[in-house]
Amino acid sequence: MKIIRCQDRKENILHAAQQADGSALKLAGDILGSPGVTSEKVEVAKLLAPVQPTFIICIGLNYRKHAEETGARFPEYPVVFFKGVNTLQHPDEPILLPTHLRSNEVDYECELAVIIGRACKNVTRDRALDFVLGYTCCNDVSARDWQIKRGGGQWCRGKTFDTFSPLGPCLVTRDEIPDPNALKIRTVLNGQVMQDWNTNDMIFDVPALIEFLSGSTTLLPGTVILTGTPHGVGMAQKPPRWLRPGDQVSIEIEKIGTLTNPVAEEP
Repeated sequence: MKIIRCQDRKENILHAAQQADGSALKLAGDILGSPGVTSEKVEVAKLLAPVQPTFIICIGLNYRKHAEETGARFPEYPVVFFKGVNTLQHPDEPILLPTHLRSNEVDYECELAVIIGRACKNVTRDRALDFVLGYTCCNDVSARDWQIKRGGGQWCRGKTFDTFSPLGPCLVTRDEIPDPNALKIRTVLNGQVMQDWNTNDMIFDVPALIEFLSGSTTLLPGTVILTGTPHGVGMAQKPPRWLRPGDQVSIEIEKIGTLTNPVAEEP
């Protein structure tokens, strides 16, 4: 099932099941439980991020070709950092380039996002996907100057500005994606393909990540795991290609869809 979160014409916020013809049917119940599809059609006035994360856990250097383009060695264990829930942005809403705490090196990163549906701890890889609600697209927007030069060795400052985690356009339940490590993934910037690869290039696949992240740690329902980005990021271009006001960036993942956001300066 493809689940969207939206605002209807009466400004109610709800979840709906997207149909093949483009229409949407209202869901009854919590999507983290066992929601039922009703016969009530929803007039979508605004598409929202499909979930409101309880926590955003991110994995760095998780694609072989991306590690190679940055000159980094393959990590022995997953490289973990976190993003605040303030970073969430909806489809079609702008990625805002920081102006108060200025960044001139804001980059795109297409990523497969995994949404945890049930609390889990110390999960083995063979059971890991049982705890997944579904998958969506994410743009792990990154201010490289704050991430690399001014962050004191920590990535969080460059990753946690408002609007730096667009999610969408929908959540695809795990039954429709039996293997999350066999998906085409790419970034399109102003019509030009910048990243174009496959999730099978992950150093640590999705079951391995869930096994590792749940070790001695409870992953709560609504946790979003960002699984890393393939090669082709802006900082690796020659010359580097940073996001600019007026750009339009799209993240495309096979079986999920396209997440598009314009780029603007922070007011």
